Order: sequence, then C-alpha cells, then structure tokens
Amino acid sequence: MNHVKISRFTKSIIGVIAVTSLITGCAEMSQTQRGTATGAGIGAGLGAIIGGTTGDGGGKRAAGGAVLGGAAGALIGNIWSTRMQNQKQAMEQATQGTGVVVSQTTDNRLKLEIPSDISFDTNRSNITSNFRPILDRFAATLNENPATTVTIIGHTDNTGSDSVNNPLSVERAANTRDYVSARGVASNRISVSGRGSYEPIASNNDSAGRSRNRRVEIYVAEAQR
Repeated sequence: MNHVKISRFTKSIIGVIAVTSLITGCAEMSQTQRGTATGAGIGAGLGAIIGGTTGDGGGKRAAGGAVLGGAAGALIGNIWSTRMQNQKQAMEQATQGTGVVVSQTTDNRLKLEIPSDISFDTNRSNITSNFRPILDRFAATLNENPATTVTIIGHTDNTGSDSVNNPLSVERAANTRDYVSARGVASNRISVSGRGSYEPIASNNDSAGRSRNRRVEIYVAEAQR
C-alpha cells in the first residue's frame, strides 16, 4: 500500500513539473505571465510535497497542498516579475535618447547594450565622457533596487590578435564596474568577464559592423536567495 501511495505522489509531482515547463515555454507569454506561471508551478510542487508528507490523506492532501502552494507561488512569481518590470522601466528612462538598448531576456534578466560610440574608443578601455552620465543614472537605479546583481561583459571587434582583444574586453568590463562601484553600488553585486571578438553581433568586414561589435553588455538579475 505504501508503494502505491508513493508512486501516485511521485507521478503528481512529475506532472506539476511537466505542466509548468510546458506553460512557461510558450513564446506568446509576456515576461510577467511567465514569471507568474513559474512561481505557480514551483509553489504547487512544494505544496504537494508538504501536503503529501504531513499525516494521512494521501492524494487528497497532496492535491490540496498543490492548490495552496500554487496560489502562493503565483503571487511570488508575479511580485518578482513586477519588480523587474519596474527596474526595466527605470533603466529605459535613465538611458532614453542615448542609443542604449534595454531589453529583457527569456530568463527574466534585464540587458543593456552599450554601443561603442558612447562607451569606448578604438583599442581603449577608459570610460568616455559620453558614457559617464549613462553610468551615473544606471548606478542610481541599482542603488534604488539593492536586491539585484549585475554582470558586465566586454566585447571587441576582430581587429588585432586575441592576446590584445581578450584582455581589452575584460578591462572594458572591469572599468565599467569600477565606475559604477564608485557611485555607491557594492562591488560584490557585480561580476565581469570579457569575450574578446568571439561574439560579434555584426559583420567585421566593414567599419560600421566593427563599431557595433566593440561594446559592453550589462545584465541585471534578481539576487538569488
């Protein structure tokens, strides 16, 4: 009898996970909807576990726990997505008219693409005068939302060798981090890396394309708890 109960319980958990994966994979869903669905799925799974492991009641108790857990999880997911949406709007306002592109990734991170004409000169890693006010406003949004982490990735075009481009891309990311940290953002919230010329977004066969490839990308995510 215990074997049958465990099997049914396991199947219910697997079903919750499968449905959650299917729902959150829908391309038509907004980020808020996806976050809510993910939270609901996780909450339902946890609720089923709690319901299924507290006393007798078998499937009914697990099902009841799943319902309650799903409702709580949906609320958590919606709060998380709304908070990130507010962060996105703040960054869009902070960078309006600058050429910086703010988007949201499929894993609910915010992405800032900083074009080379306002961030770095060719073969240089120092912060330009055009870049400073953008980073000033960006730092202000981070200070207003301390429950976020930042990843900064530097890129170059394919001019020169890897021995030059790879450290240059890291220096660009590191200098961006240092500038933001100097404006009150804790450095332990920020990680940096460089990709050299290995991830171009345009052709390196002309100056316009190479200019687009010399860039910094900044990702903002909710801190893991």
